[in-house]
Amino acid sequence: MAEPTHVLGIDIGTGGCRTLVIGLSDGKVTAAADASYPLSTPAPGWSEQDPADWWQACCQSIASAMQRANIEPSHIACVGLTGQMHGLVVLDKHHEVLRPAMLWNDGRTEAECADMDQRIGRERLIQITGKPALTSFTAPKLLWLRAHEPAVWSRITQVMLPKDEIRRRLTGVCAIDVTDASGTSMLDVSTRNWSHEVLTHLDLDPSWLPDVHESPTVVGAITPNAAKQTGLMAGIPVVAGAGDQAAAGLACGIADDSVISVNLGTSGVIFAACQDAPIDVSGSMHTFCHAVPHTCHLMGCMLSAGGSLQWYRNTFCPDLDYDTIINEATSVDMGCEGLSFAPYLTGERTPHQDASLTGAFHGITNRHSRAHFSRAVLEGILHGLLDSIDLVQQIGRQPTHVRMTGGGARSATWRRMAADIFGLPVTTVNVTDGSAYGAGMLAMVAAGRYPDVSDCMTNIIEETSSIDPQNHDVDRHTAWMQAAHPRKD
Repeated sequence: MAEPTHVLGIDIGTGGCRTLVIGLSDGKVTAAADASYPLSTPAPGWSEQDPADWWQACCQSIASAMQRANIEPSHIACVGLTGQMHGLVVLDKHHEVLRPAMLWNDGRTEAECADMDQRIGRERLIQITGKPALTSFTAPKLLWLRAHEPAVWSRITQVMLPKDEIRRRLTGVCAIDVTDASGTSMLDVSTRNWSHEVLTHLDLDPSWLPDVHESPTVVGAITPNAAKQTGLMAGIPVVAGAGDQAAAGLACGIADDSVISVNLGTSGVIFAACQDAPIDVSGSMHTFCHAVPHTCHLMGCMLSAGGSLQWYRNTFCPDLDYDTIINEATSVDMGCEGLSFAPYLTGERTPHQDASLTGAFHGITNRHSRAHFSRAVLEGILHGLLDSIDLVQQIGRQPTHVRMTGGGARSATWRRMAADIFGLPVTTVNVTDGSAYGAGMLAMVAAGRYPDVSDCMTNIIEETSSIDPQNHDVDRHTAWMQAAHPRKD
């Protein structure tokens, strides 16, 4: 049998499945393939997908990636998994899916979140799980099913999250990793296991929940049936994996609190690693278990980051590409002569947790041109992200620099604005495949290429550019905050 030379990193995203074939010896991506699937919105605020579509796309992307890599199934040493967090898949006693999966961006559970606060107490829930109940999370979705779909509820015997449903189909094993589990509102982040207190207060059956594992742990192997459907070889080990944000943190090399990452995509995510499990009692900054075993990470999510820029372009200047908009903005000085933009087009999660917040331009005068508006949008997004960086610093973390990833990181101009607004150097890294690559890193560790996750990050992740702040002004952020979201005393 041929010596294994590669691993797979598989990402079950919201829009599709991405599979990477990664070389064990050099960590380079040999091939990649994507397969999409639809999103269903059967009612306002609802967001659902059919797990069968995930599986079909997973099989398709694996086969395509393997073909492009031109390697044999025996060359794969291990499979790593990641995917969209917080979703809910419910199975019956035959492990058949009972209904479409409810996704992270499904907003139907506001009443159930309030019910959780009533049953457990908001402060106590934050102390246990590291965050308040939010409509994104899994537990409120379960409570919604109990209230609204009793026929489904009565048949539940197993609860899964998206990537873990794919692993079940690959291996026959029901399992979950600590990062995804800590996004359910049912995990005690200090013990890194299900919270008996939360489950008791919510009257949820603990037998429904899969066993919890650290991310690089091997929890199963490819079954003969899955081998036939994917083209992989039966017996290949599969790791517990990680939620997409924790996996992206690995791919950005975030192992301690000296550096934080800013993923500037449609949403904006601030990610900071920590050895302990700090709790922000306000519930603004959220604590999760990290994919680096026995450590945690802090995360803040801004809902409309790159999404704000997309809205601005589509609404006001659809004939311009993004590079033109960003370059045009450089003709205007920082601060935009008093014009500011509040990027709350879909409410906000961190640090405001207010779905009713709205976006706005403030301070418009007849001096302001389109370039001013363009720069105001770019700066407003960065100021909104700085709110989360400030939270990281307020709970005792003092990062020395920021690693920026996502689509926004491709613009050196936007990175320079970020350095000035954040007051920290902004760097980029050599890995651009994000979550799928982080899943592959976990597979490399499990395959024995590296002794642990931290060593894997140290050897693979490198900074490729750095921009120092040149025009940082704390008062500028204060002025933006007063305009964008005046705070009540």
